[in-house]
Amino acid sequence: MNEENDAVTTCCASCGIAEVDDIKLTKCTDCDLARYCSVKCQKNHWSQHEEACKKRASELRDELLFKQPESSHLGDCPICMIPLPLDPSKTIMMSCCSKTVCQGCCHANNLREVTMMLESTCPFCREPSPSSYEQCDKLIMKRIAANDPVAMFREGASQDEKGHYRSAFEYFTKAAELGDVEAHFRLVLLYNCGHGVEKDYGKLIHHLEEAAIGGHPGARYKLGDLERSNGRTERAMEHFIIGATQGNDYSIKLLMDMFRSGMVKKEVLAAALRAHQAAVDATKSPQREAAEEYYRNNQDCFYNK
Repeated sequence: MNEENDAVTTCCASCGIAEVDDIKLTKCTDCDLARYCSVKCQKNHWSQHEEACKKRASELRDELLFKQPESSHLGDCPICMIPLPLDPSKTIMMSCCSKTVCQGCCHANNLREVTMMLESTCPFCREPSPSSYEQCDKLIMKRIAANDPVAMFREGASQDEKGHYRSAFEYFTKAAELGDVEAHFRLVLLYNCGHGVEKDYGKLIHHLEEAAIGGHPGARYKLGDLERSNGRTERAMEHFIIGATQGNDYSIKLLMDMFRSGMVKKEVLAAALRAHQAAVDATKSPQREAAEEYYRNNQDCFYNK
């Protein structure tokens, strides 16, 4: 068997020529099963390779899709280095540098500025804070000109809110191409509703999977819900478990529903509950709790930069 595998990796799957000296073989772009000496050989061999290729490509996709992400797509606060909470009201995206900073670090910076009578600045890059929405927009456009995917996503979200769906689609598409996970998720909504683009279920699923692979808990939950609706309970359970370990409340609720229906074992649910709580606890800190209490008692003083 090993000799057969070696032959596959060292010889062209179509003509059988070996990889020696100036003859270089190229892997099939969709799977790792076959190698070819030329495009012509790859095309000639496709009828024989197609079935195995599609099967292996699907397996590789699932390996990637069901791999547990190291963290959510939000990552850590760049200042305190503690995982960012999933609740968007507890973080602030800075227009000047596109960094998403936790409420705790923003609050600590505000206290420092008040105590030392300093001008208001970004807690990360220390640039002066914008004093108006117009200045904020100029900073975002400056970041977009620098090819910043986060700024592109933010402008796309702004266009979406205004009902300028085609413009939103273009910004989200560019941001997604540059690796912005949230942009992938927002493209799902556009493809689902047909806003700014024709409805396309295939592309919807592609972007949903890309967002989930990138660590988006909401996308992971949506994929699980789709799998459950289609009767694929094992795949649904895997998605919900991954979502739960990222701290997603909806995933844990659906796991509990599946447990009540007898589709999830007690020990599986118990492990998911522990992982969910651990993910939530990991986003907490005394500084963040102090900030949350302050903003809760002084909502009128809170300004999202």
